[in-house]
Amino acid sequence: MNPPVPHSSIAKGVTLHDVAREAGVSLITASRALGNPTLVSKATIEKVQEAVHRIGYIPNLLAGGLKSRRSMTVAGLVPIISVPQFLPTVQALTETLDASGYQLILGQSGYDHAREEKLIGTMMGRRPDGLVVTGLVHSAHSRDQLRSLGIPVVETWDLSETPIDMAVGFSHLKVGSAVADYFLGKGWKRIAVATGDDQRAQQRRKGFLAVVGHDVPTAIVPAPSSVALGRRALGELLQKDRRIQAVYCSSDALAQGVLVEAMARGLRVPQDLAVCGFGDAEFSAHLQPSLSSVHVDGAEIGRIAARLILDRCSGKPVTSRIVDVGFRIVERSSTAA
Repeated sequence: MNPPVPHSSIAKGVTLHDVAREAGVSLITASRALGNPTLVSKATIEKVQEAVHRIGYIPNLLAGGLKSRRSMTVAGLVPIISVPQFLPTVQALTETLDASGYQLILGQSGYDHAREEKLIGTMMGRRPDGLVVTGLVHSAHSRDQLRSLGIPVVETWDLSETPIDMAVGFSHLKVGSAVADYFLGKGWKRIAVATGDDQRAQQRRKGFLAVVGHDVPTAIVPAPSSVALGRRALGELLQKDRRIQAVYCSSDALAQGVLVEAMARGLRVPQDLAVCGFGDAEFSAHLQPSLSSVHVDGAEIGRIAARLILDRCSGKPVTSRIVDVGFRIVERSSTAA
């Protein structure tokens, strides 16, 4: 078996000929193994697929039928489209791209890293002119593939000093730290965290605990979070400490569930229990009591990401590859004095 091809030697234009040569089979055999596997043996299919993975080949599903080098499409990848905090980003991204004649193709990873890798491969097979990802791409293989293709890629809703290409977002560690400072500034000592199990939510919890200086009662629920999971989380937290004064939640949906459960148990908010969410969803200001939350300008993230893609597609230089949009805590009734 040939040794893996190092990243530095992966060409931008890896072809089916390269796959056939790497696998030691004919071009037609490689084509059949990928496009009509019933015509070749299982051993040959495995050999060809191993070659594909080693050299980073992504089949061009538009080959032969597209004369233009532009597809006028941009692929977008979100965990779950129904999560309120991502909707303004998707809307702004769609509108900004559309104004320049580009269309957004959207996919959902479902907080599943393996699904994310498969989805990126499928999307890239359609040869979009750019890719916008919610969060950072986790798969090393996908990161290498995207770099080898050379299309503009923007990772959003997170920051990294080493993005695949470009990044627009904010520090989740700093969000958690800021909320902890806010809680301690209120004089609350018996505090707790209700959080999703996704990587970004866990980073916010890490920042929160770093400021508090010790562990606190924590309820971890599967992402995506919901009102039902928020109710369950508060029940779990109160079993750990009946005298909790304040709960930080990793999403507004989770915080809404905490509010509902608190009221069902006869707890007054914020007198008996203060609650703070994350994302500042549109409904947060209209709950009763209104929900304090961490505001992130999701629409601006979408607009900046779209402009970065469009500038790169038009050959304009990108002066800032990493853009920090920041965040702010919006205080409402659920944590007011």
